[in-house]
Amino acid sequence: MAPAAIAVQEPVQTFRTDRDGLALEEMVDEIEHINVLKDQAKRDLERSMGEASVFDQEKDKTKFRQYEEANDRVKNFYKEQHTKHTVAYNLRARNNFYSKTRAEMTIWEAIEKLNTLIDESDPDTELSQIEHLLQSAEAIRRDGKPRWMQLTGLIHDLGKLLFFFDADGQWDVVGDTFPVGCAFDDRIIYGNKSFAENRDYDDPIYSTEYGIYTPGCGLDKVMLSWGHDEYLYHVAKEQSTLPKEALAMIRFHSFYPWHSAGAYKWMMGPGDEEQLAAVKAFNPYDLYSKSDEKPKVEDLKDYYLELIDEYFPKKVIRW
Repeated sequence: MAPAAIAVQEPVQTFRTDRDGLALEEMVDEIEHINVLKDQAKRDLERSMGEASVFDQEKDKTKFRQYEEANDRVKNFYKEQHTKHTVAYNLRARNNFYSKTRAEMTIWEAIEKLNTLIDESDPDTELSQIEHLLQSAEAIRRDGKPRWMQLTGLIHDLGKLLFFFDADGQWDVVGDTFPVGCAFDDRIIYGNKSFAENRDYDDPIYSTEYGIYTPGCGLDKVMLSWGHDEYLYHVAKEQSTLPKEALAMIRFHSFYPWHSAGAYKWMMGPGDEEQLAAVKAFNPYDLYSKSDEKPKVEDLKDYYLELIDEYFPKKVIRW
């Protein structure tokens, strides 16, 4: 008699305990500082989704923290990111995402988990992660934006959980994003030359203007550099009923070369102008909400649990 087959149970994804959440959040602050400066120079405060945001207009954007060595630290971070984000790496990251047995928790459990993994360390505020997420959501709510947009504000940073799962480092979790598989545009932060050590930089296909894409292909067909927003986009796309505008806010909010500097417009296809408008409407709440007053979690929890249930009907989410 042949021996019975033995089922092999793939281990469930678990959180890494050797990762420094404090260091990750400090880098996020540095990156956000640079993006605040870029945003001040580029935006005229017009909003593409309705009237101008009172929330955004009232911010004194000169008071956000200034790091004496911020540019050096961020430049070193982006040097690593721009060197390592190849087509091969991005294919591997997506394969890992879809092939592994992923951890399961509710959205609120994920928020609480992020709260415990990242130290309450932000020098601009004494807020915890959960309070900062509520800050963004409440700012959107006060401006009378739709319920789905309020929820997007609440969850937009949950992709940081990637750092404690499969990420190789900080460079594939945070930072401005960009397409791989075509020439790196000079409007990416620190310019095209910062990719000189990337193996795709001189590739006969990937180094051409269009690379593996065609003009007008549409951003849904483009492989953006893997990170916390691309990761959360895939989670939300397959497990939520959030509208396409919300998914665009999640996926593209770090795609500054596109939504702020005007790069990669040749990729845009039908519907991408609407996605661009959604991202521009969302980003002020991402950049400038940290100066708001501290929210009371227990007073708001029931409201946001209802929102979560409305748009995540499966309740338990695969991360």
